Amino acid sequence: MPKPLRADAVRNRDRLRSAAAGVFAERGLDAPLEEIARRAGVSIGTLYNHFPSRDALLDDVFPARLAALDRLAADALAADDPWEGFAGYVEGLLRLHAEDQGLSDALARRGPLPPEVAAACARGLAHLSEILTRARESGRLRPDFTLTDLSALVLAFSQFIRDTRTRAPDAWRRHLAFHLDGLRTEAAHDIAVPALPDEEVSRLFPGAGPA
Repeated sequence: MPKPLRADAVRNRDRLRSAAAGVFAERGLDAPLEEIARRAGVSIGTLYNHFPSRDALLDDVFPARLAALDRLAADALAADDPWEGFAGYVEGLLRLHAEDQGLSDALARRGPLPPEVAAACARGLAHLSEILTRARESGRLRPDFTLTDLSALVLAFSQFIRDTRTRAPDAWRRHLAFHLDGLRTEAAHDIAVPALPDEEVSRLFPGAGPA
């Protein structure tokens, strides 16, 4: 049975968690660990004593942040109007991308992810499949719009959000409105190019596993 941490060690661990959340949000998942230690007011050795690797730190910090995906999904699936549930989920998902660079990296799969983070993202894809099915079956979402189509859309928006974050942080909202209008059934027209197969989600979002 591991010995309980001393009070000062508990304080250091809490400071590291708080600093990591802030630094990853600002600079992404590849942010220097030295910056996290500096902001926490501890040495890099103290950081490694608590979190022996970057993955260990990510696994500690990110599952709670990724729980926001579960809340978004629950709200979408509980919505009386499946279209509003779908549109609200997409808007909320992109808002997370805009608010937190580290979370955006995780959701867009920029780089390998530790197991707990990858599992949370895969769970989000499973929820999203339900949300899409519900919106299509309502007749409000065009019937040919697939999970891979949405995955590609989110991937493109994540890059757009990165490019406009400092100069036009709300620009993505305008363009999302255009895209959502184009996804309504009444706006649909036949598209000659077929949808990518579902397995392509794993390529677009490596590590997610089957949707």
